[in-house]
Amino acid sequence: MVPVPPANPPDSPSGPSSPSGPSDSSVPFTPLDFQLVLLRRMADHQPGLVEDARHALGVSPAGMREANKRWQAMTRSPRSRPARSRYLSVLGEPESRARRRIGDLDCEARRWRLPLWPDLRFEILTAPDGTVWNEWLVRAPDAGPPLLRTVEDLTPWSCTVDEAARAFAPARPLEGTAPTRWGLAFVAPDARGGRHEVVAEFTWGLLQRTAVGGPPVDAPPVAPSPVAPPRG
Repeated sequence: MVPVPPANPPDSPSGPSSPSGPSDSSVPFTPLDFQLVLLRRMADHQPGLVEDARHALGVSPAGMREANKRWQAMTRSPRSRPARSRYLSVLGEPESRARRRIGDLDCEARRWRLPLWPDLRFEILTAPDGTVWNEWLVRAPDAGPPLLRTVEDLTPWSCTVDEAARAFAPARPLEGTAPTRWGLAFVAPDARGGRHEVVAEFTWGLLQRTAVGGPPVDAPPVAPSPVAPPRG
């Protein structure tokens, strides 16, 4: 993550777009506000990283809460725009658009650049009727993928869902605890070569934390300690 010069002191009442001010539908919801929404969900697992990112953006804790509050109101309102229109309104025209085929289904991928994660893009996949199927962070096409070989490489915010799934195939998808959360279960080696069962949790497609199983998978049994003969 590359720090973004703050427009206001980190603990000032509001950030560049004043997201901590009173809720007002006439105030535009900006890309800065959207980054705060992504961070708010990630704070459940990585509060330290989120705190650093919030300071870099020059937004107060109240500002982040207000941005999330406004986003929730936008998405839950009976008069809410369809998801695709909402993203276009908030993020503007995408940096790229591409047709894709996933199984038997045709879709369109749209990607936007976000300053907090210069090596990533926010992507939505939409059906031909405009329905948003997926929304997450993915690696930018011109950015090199992370080196994922062992469980030690799986650090917070180091990789995306698809990168982890490819690096440690076969990976089993797990149901997330919220619409913006995913999980993967797979087996991965540690730095010593021992194999472990791993559960990785992702928010908005970005790795947040891992749970590594205790004894390595396929580890040789521990030999019993020799018993000394009794002394006569």
